[in-house]
Amino acid sequence: MSDPLATLVGELARLPSIGPKTASRLAHHLLKVSRVEAQNLTQAILDVKDLLFNCGTCNAITPVNPCYICSDPHRDRTRICVVEEPFNIKPIERTGEHRGTYHVLLGALSPQRGIGPKEIATDQLLNRLEGVEEVILATNPNVEGEATALYLARLLKSKGIEVSRLAFGMPVGGDIEYTDEVTLGRSLAGRRLI
Repeated sequence: MSDPLATLVGELARLPSIGPKTASRLAHHLLKVSRVEAQNLTQAILDVKDLLFNCGTCNAITPVNPCYICSDPHRDRTRICVVEEPFNIKPIERTGEHRGTYHVLLGALSPQRGIGPKEIATDQLLNRLEGVEEVILATNPNVEGEATALYLARLLKSKGIEVSRLAFGMPVGGDIEYTDEVTLGRSLAGRRLI
């Protein structure tokens, strides 16, 4: 007979950023909560699986198709901000600076993991370019994100689309002394006149 606690720890440890120790703490916490709280958590997980899906236009997570951003008539349809994952949209929306639409790639290029252009939503993006003037590449500032941005920039420019990339640099309130060389270098390269 299997050990239910060990099974729960094993399942929790499969979640991103959850190691065995954190999984064990979470499992022991769940042992302490009431049955109603455990059922609420279970129902919330099932609801996410049953009621949410990717928007047929942009791939954002949504309970309706198209999502509220794609169906908003006040959005600037000439600008698309490209992100890697659905959860990347919310921080950009919070800035209030982007009033265009989005496109979620559902990943980033990573040849060592076997993820090429066909494994991310590149073709779907290319099918959305009618009337688009600018594509803003908001992929992560890591090796995969940079490779994805370079690939998409080359592809989009060949189709006559203006392509921009998020600026990278020092955070507000940061200290130059503690800033890594790559970030500081990008801050210098992306400087602007005042």
